[in-house]
Amino acid sequence: MIRLEHIDKRFNTGTVNETVLFTDFSFKVETGSFVSVVGSNGSGKTTLLNLISGTILPDVGCVLLDDKDITCQKEYIRSRRIGRVFQDPSRGVAPAMTIAENMSLAEHKGQHYGLSVGLSKKKLDHYREMLSPIGLGLQDKLQVKVGALSGGQRQALSLIMATMVPVDVLVLDEHTAALDPKTADIVMELTDRVIKEKKLTALMVTHNLRYAVEYGDRLVMMNQGQVVCDKGGAEKASLTVNDLLGIFNTISIECGN
Repeated sequence: MIRLEHIDKRFNTGTVNETVLFTDFSFKVETGSFVSVVGSNGSGKTTLLNLISGTILPDVGCVLLDDKDITCQKEYIRSRRIGRVFQDPSRGVAPAMTIAENMSLAEHKGQHYGLSVGLSKKKLDHYREMLSPIGLGLQDKLQVKVGALSGGQRQALSLIMATMVPVDVLVLDEHTAALDPKTADIVMELTDRVIKEKKLTALMVTHNLRYAVEYGDRLVMMNQGQVVCDKGGAEKASLTVNDLLGIFNTISIECGN
């Protein structure tokens, strides 16, 4: 279970650009839940993920994972239990290294090892088996540098790498936003399969309302640092894209737009 309790967060404190995003904000994600998070720019979606991942710290309040306070825990320590895939396909990989080398690094995250051992024939065969079901031809490009791959191939690889070492939580920060529609669909199907097979707790920030409706068991909409819509179970299953658009329009009108 992930809990954020009584979080305050402001940016550019003490300057003319000071922005108060969260005030006494609390949020909870049950173990095994797949939560889609939507909202306009500046609503707090990515900041929510950053607080969970440890990229930023709250000014006030605490972050808990399975009832353990991790508020001050370093990001690299949290990464042992929290995997993350970013919007930029190049952020989760080492472009100058081959697919096989990237996967070896991911598989030995937090360990001391040598690449000569990590890239044995047995390991390469194992990596091929992992990549083959994706359907993007990565299994035949193990010795190709990742920088030469398409954005979709890199994002699929990032997703596999983020979960090669067992993690409890998967954080997805608009991970299909930079992809063409067909490739985005492939990556989303892969995402859903990985989450289900590995029984992960997942949070996915997305601007694609269809994905928010079709995937996951809970949908949260944020606006100005607050949760304005939270649907799970049958309520979430009955939501449509038009329903979400209606909520967005209502918020826009209330904000004077």
